[in-house]
Amino acid sequence: MLCTSQVSCLVLWSALAFSQPPEQPVITFTLDFPGSQPEHYSLRVQSDSAAHYESTGKISADSDETDTFDLDFTASPAMRQRIFELAAKANYFQKDLDTHHKNIAFTGKKILSYKDGKRSGESTYNYSSQPAVQELTSLFQNLAATLEFGRRLHYDHRYQKLALEEELKRMEEIARSSPMVELTAIAPILQNIIGDASVMNVSRARAQRLLDHAGIH
Repeated sequence: MLCTSQVSCLVLWSALAFSQPPEQPVITFTLDFPGSQPEHYSLRVQSDSAAHYESTGKISADSDETDTFDLDFTASPAMRQRIFELAAKANYFQKDLDTHHKNIAFTGKKILSYKDGKRSGESTYNYSSQPAVQELTSLFQNLAATLEFGRRLHYDHRYQKLALEEELKRMEEIARSSPMVELTAIAPILQNIIGDASVMNVSRARAQRLLDHAGIH
């Protein structure tokens, strides 16, 4: 659409500005830890529960080959609510989160950031003494652990299906002791394994039990 005068242009631009949807509040957690598995990952969660995970790391502990992984998923309402509650308690990361204590072991460079249409905040830290930040860090790390299972399953299903059995067995052992965080995020990967007749029946059965244990149908 063309505007024919300065006044009409201003009216048009104002109308377009008001018609744009408000910027979705979003929280991002990034961790970089050379030598760990994975060495890098980032988690982004929006206030509408849309979420994204990306990571880069070695395919296996004894391999020099790296693999990148991207996954869009929907965070559960409880997960999304808790993340944003903790961000609010941490003042949306507008102040330095790091304790700066010299005797604390390095556990990776962590970045928490928040952004919406009115404010933004970001802080880099190794360790924080703030309870809200500690809980948020643990929550994101536990979520990443589940998603990393998804990364390995996705890779094994595509390139080395016999390796699925060991990975799924390990997941079952973990799930028996404590529920895995946000297993629904990798449910499509498990369902693809279940539906693949070329995968061993014992592995397909393990994948199904994991979904059943989590109440995912």
